[in-house]
Amino acid sequence: YGIITRIICESLEELGIAGRAIGLAGVGCSYGSKPLHIDVDWISCPHGRAPAMATAIKRIHPDAIVFTAQGDGDLGAIGIGAFMSALLRGEKLTTIFLNNAGYGQTGGQMAPTTIMGMRTTTTSEGRNETHGYPLHAAELAASMKGVAYSARVSVNTPANFQRAKKAVKTAFQKQIDRTGYGFVEFLSACPSVWGLSPVDCLTFIAENMIAEYPLGEFKNLNSPE
Repeated sequence: YGIITRIICESLEELGIAGRAIGLAGVGCSYGSKPLHIDVDWISCPHGRAPAMATAIKRIHPDAIVFTAQGDGDLGAIGIGAFMSALLRGEKLTTIFLNNAGYGQTGGQMAPTTIMGMRTTTTSEGRNETHGYPLHAAELAASMKGVAYSARVSVNTPANFQRAKKAVKTAFQKQIDRTGYGFVEFLSACPSVWGLSPVDCLTFIAENMIAEYPLGEFKNLNSPE
């Protein structure tokens, strides 16, 4: 999360938008890693409701750069309705989605993004068809007409770091240009919940997470202007 926070900070600075950026943080691990370390205006949201609150702020302050930073439980479970509604309306927002395949703050339970076969505190023998299938948020966002940009990235290698930063800057640029919703999904590690060392987590992302969640851009629309 610290590396992802760095990418957000550098993107805001390099685009010259830090002074008018407003962040909305979801409940969970994503909250502590963003408002406490990024020096812009922040709002703490009820669980899952960041896109709804962001919509109100953007409509009242259309020149502000409004973005949400949300974990997989916050956005993909309790907040899926608010997220889908914002996508369907084509709000001019930016969302940074943090996918670590589990609930990190509440005990390591299965999340919407837990991959098949992965063990959690609520899937002791591994996730199977009975539990449903992993949520592919980047592909889902790309299918919506009001979405201008959707990508999935990771920071498990230096090369992926550079691609991730480019994606975040592009997502913010879509809001600056008023093109549409910008969405970036990060595959991120959670050593404590995964029960792996930080180094082994990098291998798990490369061999398991990316196999389920391919990296890349799924949609990139040009400005309507």
